[in-house]
Amino acid sequence: MMFNREKWNKLEYKKLLEYMKSIQDIKYRDFNKKLIPNTENIIGIRVPNLRELSKEISKGNWKEFLNVSEDTYYEETVLQGMVIGNINSTFEETLYYIERFIPKINNWSVCDGFCCGLKCTKKYKENMYDILKKYVYSENPWEIRFALVIFLIYYVDDKHIEEIFECCNNIQSEEYYVKMGMAWLLSICFIKYEEETFLYIKNNNLDDFTYNKMLQKIIESNRVDSEKKNIIRGMKRKTRRY
Repeated sequence: MMFNREKWNKLEYKKLLEYMKSIQDIKYRDFNKKLIPNTENIIGIRVPNLRELSKEISKGNWKEFLNVSEDTYYEETVLQGMVIGNINSTFEETLYYIERFIPKINNWSVCDGFCCGLKCTKKYKENMYDILKKYVYSENPWEIRFALVIFLIYYVDDKHIEEIFECCNNIQSEEYYVKMGMAWLLSICFIKYEEETFLYIKNNNLDDFTYNKMLQKIIESNRVDSEKKNIIRGMKRKTRRY
């Protein structure tokens, strides 16, 4: 496997795609089809293999790769996101590729995997935060989830915790994956900032579904002790059944 190309064109990209198909895992493909929505075209490549490919590509002319790459298969999109995560450049150039990739996000797996790989966020933390505030109030649910997942990975800290609560109070979305993203984010807030999040749980604007999912994720965490979990269980909202 040698894909640290100095030149990328459609022919070279076709060779890459042929290689990707040669390492297909049928059982893994079928498993992912059940797990990930909006993914009809899945080759079936395990994540460690995609990571190795992304590292190879990133050692070469990754810009040309990103320019010729396609989105026919789920793994093609995931691979692009991984390569972008490997970029070591200026904030402006990195942001260009991030913003070009975000419209391709159409499921939780592409979204969350892309977010986990964006290590540049640590380097450009405040620059990125200003960008995320634009996405968190988007009308596109995947843009909102992108911001929420980046928040939970990089921004649950002294400086941003109160703003995170404010964002969650103000987000207007009925989309399932947005609500689940908020619940996940707030559970991480509880783990890291228990006292502040307790106060938020007692007084917030969350809908019942998101609120109860937040409590559920806190209860499911191995980083919360049994006593606290019992308190959280008692805070569940009762919802009407029709």
